[in-house]
Amino acid sequence: MRRRVLFALLTLGLLLSAACTADPAGEPASEDLIVIGMCQVGAESDWRVANSESMKAVFTEANGYRLLFDDARQKQENQITAIRKFIQQQVDYIVLMPIREGGWDSVLQEAREAGIPVILVDRRVDVEDEALYTAHVGSDFLEEGRRAVAWMEGTFQGAEDPVRIIHIQGTPGSTAQLGRTAALEEAVAAHENWELLVRLDGDFTQAKTYEVMTDYLSSLPGPGDIDVVYCENDNIAFGALQALEEQGYPCGRDGVNIITFDATRGALAECLNGRISLAVECNPLLGPLAEEVIRTLEAGGSPEKHRYVEEQIFTAEDLTEALLESREY
Repeated sequence: MRRRVLFALLTLGLLLSAACTADPAGEPASEDLIVIGMCQVGAESDWRVANSESMKAVFTEANGYRLLFDDARQKQENQITAIRKFIQQQVDYIVLMPIREGGWDSVLQEAREAGIPVILVDRRVDVEDEALYTAHVGSDFLEEGRRAVAWMEGTFQGAEDPVRIIHIQGTPGSTAQLGRTAALEEAVAAHENWELLVRLDGDFTQAKTYEVMTDYLSSLPGPGDIDVVYCENDNIAFGALQALEEQGYPCGRDGVNIITFDATRGALAECLNGRISLAVECNPLLGPLAEEVIRTLEAGGSPEKHRYVEEQIFTAEDLTEALLESREY
């Protein structure tokens, strides 16, 4: 079996010999563990950290798994290298959180030729043959964006003056960026008085967003009229908030409306105190859904090709301190 070969390579026979006898405490023998090679984007955001913790909490030895975890540090070339290493190690499954959608055909073909199922978590890939991956679990990012747009339509319904929008994008080419951007583009095209002031690249990080937002605001001849800042994740929102307030812009329903995606605890706290107007949930707790795919495959079944997690939206009126305390992320 592939998993036995992996342990022989990793431990030079030590673990393989120990695997001949089940642990007296009832733990599974090492040779019976399902070996998962997991390739994570990095730790660029609070959401990403929560996502990694969800996966690590599920894929434990106590649950019957050996997890080989790779942090790609937000570089696609690192992810491709990690996948090829997992193929050489003959893991049982590859779990991939792709940084961006394009550029995966060759390496996923290599995984298929090696007989290793690939499960996508969070984002999707754009490949010529969808059979190159087995299943995807994550969020419907276009629907998330449309929920944010629907809130904007309700908030600015009947407005005669222009609705001035700053759009700060996440990592270019990622599924989250593409879906959330598409929703806003649809809405701007459909509303004559919605004006897109600028589109900035925040790369899903607070530091880069603060830098690009500060540069933009400083370039204006004077205080500008800004109605909405559409931030494609919470860390972008935190960077935008800092830059705006340092430049003298009040944030909230009576000032600049900050829209954010993810709805981690920190963002919901800012929503409760009024600095963020809308938080659209993107649930990072995808470990159980990824495990369902693997358990289905282990039982000889066929998992759903795409499985979307349930999510909601939040304004200050929806939140309490008790709800924030109860959040897992």
